[in-house]
Amino acid sequence: MGRDRLTDTSKKLSWLLRHGAPSQGIAMDDAGWVAVDDVLKALRISRALLDEVVENNTKNRLEIRGDRVRASQGHSREGMPVTLVGLEASWEEVHGDAPIWHGTSVDAVRGIAREGIRPAARTHVHCTDAPGSAVGKRASVDVMLEISPARLRARGLRVYRSPNGVVLVREVPVGCLIGLMPIVARAKRDEAALRALLFGEGSRGAA
Repeated sequence: MGRDRLTDTSKKLSWLLRHGAPSQGIAMDDAGWVAVDDVLKALRISRALLDEVVENNTKNRLEIRGDRVRASQGHSREGMPVTLVGLEASWEEVHGDAPIWHGTSVDAVRGIAREGIRPAARTHVHCTDAPGSAVGKRASVDVMLEISPARLRARGLRVYRSPNGVVLVREVPVGCLIGLMPIVARAKRDEAALRALLFGEGSRGAA
């Protein structure tokens, strides 16, 4: 199987399972599961190719259980049958207090300082267990924001982990941010200003 075809099929499958199933007439339950047969028909692929794509998917975003397949996380909020409760019931709840991290851009920090971290068009905010991990963050980020799970729970926000290791929460209020780690040169140069935005003037960041 050519790498180009695998990549192309993986992109189409990810789009279908995260964003496009309803527009293709494919039934989906509230946790994102769809029938394998429906996917094979919609994408005009074989079961063998589907299995290969899922097995080789970057960051293990896709999973198969018997005759059902889904994206582990990353679904659109609008126009999809998935629900917050349905997805969360299919994930593992995280009970520990070790910090979690969210990668973002320098330009986004000002908005985060006003409104916290919102999931935008997705159902949940994507986070990671460690700032150096590739799981749960985009490939290129300017700054990593440190988040307190204990503070999240104090505000009634539970923390979850999907089967492929992404840490998820419905939103992150500003008061749950406890630290900042600059990654790129621009973030390092502007670190003091970024910390002041998030934690107040003269703040050194991590609590």
